[in-house]
Amino acid sequence: MGLFKKNPFGHILFIKKWLIRILGAMTHRRYRGFNELKIEGSEIIKSLPDKNVLFVSNHQTYFADVVAMFHVFNASLSGRGNSIKNVSYLWNPKLNVYYIAAKETMKSGLLARILAYAGSISVERTWREKGKEVNRQVKMSDITSIGKALDDGWVITFPQGTTKPWRPLRKGTAHIIRKYQPVVVPIVIDGFRRSFDKKGIRIKKRGILQSMVIKEPLEFDYDNESVDSIIEKLEYAIEQHPSFLKVISEKELKIQEELNEMRRWSYKE
Repeated sequence: MGLFKKNPFGHILFIKKWLIRILGAMTHRRYRGFNELKIEGSEIIKSLPDKNVLFVSNHQTYFADVVAMFHVFNASLSGRGNSIKNVSYLWNPKLNVYYIAAKETMKSGLLARILAYAGSISVERTWREKGKEVNRQVKMSDITSIGKALDDGWVITFPQGTTKPWRPLRKGTAHIIRKYQPVVVPIVIDGFRRSFDKKGIRIKKRGILQSMVIKEPLEFDYDNESVDSIIEKLEYAIEQHPSFLKVISEKELKIQEELNEMRRWSYKE
């Protein structure tokens, strides 16, 4: 690799490599030390093509989720099975991994700008800006940037566009899938919201078991499948369909009923 070789976005790969190495070394204990990361399905990563892969995931923090994925992807490519043991896997990281993020988030400070250089595709939100609701058209330049990233490598997206659970998926993700026809790999994460603050920078609580489940690629009929059908498949795949909320509510209700029954028996005694 030439010292000043650049990716399609003009980022010098030598600098990007060192940023990933340094940030990876600094964050490793957040997933294997202060907290633990349970991984399932990492063998799927090794079987994927080198480019035109779209990872679709639920979202819990601004940065901790995607940093964990960088760890898991590179560890898997280095032959580690469902493990990020020994951070040496970041010595030769995969440099054509990108993630979609809101432009205003990636300009919100020095750390955000550094993380942006490491792989962000910054796009303008069509529904929210600076905490206020907006309604504007998708910028074609943003769609083009995502296509350029897919043409070069792997792209991570969080189609809910928010860290709040059970929010509807943005239809822009379905349009991207229909237009560029990537390999679509669902990922389900959990525990990050309990471990970190909203930005995913400050450790909020230690000893939390985080999890990341990488699922088999989805199948789509790109010629005939509707946007709504694609969205529904994604909602089920990343376990953010409204039906999952009902199941969780029923489980919580059952647990509460069992606790109440235990209390009633303790009062009788």
